[in-house]
Amino acid sequence: MRRALQIILIVGGLATVLIALAHIALGPAVIPGSVPVNPTMDSEDRFYATMFLGFGFALLWCAASIHERSKFIRFLIVLFFLGGCARVISILLVGPPNLFFQAMTALELLLPPLIWLLLARVERRMGQTR
Repeated sequence: MRRALQIILIVGGLATVLIALAHIALGPAVIPGSVPVNPTMDSEDRFYATMFLGFGFALLWCAASIHERSKFIRFLIVLFFLGGCARVISILLVGPPNLFFQAMTALELLLPPLIWLLLARVERRMGQTR
């Protein structure tokens, strides 16, 4: 269980770091289904990419010591879930995005509860072995 959770955090962290670096380096052009944007939107995308980069590094940091960083992991997965909720608001107000982002919305809403459950099981097992 602990190893599976570590793998999820590492894969998620690495993917997040790579996506963020692509946005910082190339801007909104890396977004599937995107259109050319004005300088304000380009600036905004690259700015938020640095926040996403920090999120990715935080996931990688947490993977190294799951039990000691469980509260921080929960904080991060709640943020990730809220990102999915923000996409739902966008879908309701503006319409559905590119299919890739529809799939990402599902991932952002389904993965956090799974991680939460895995983390709870890891904590229970670690409590039993201490």
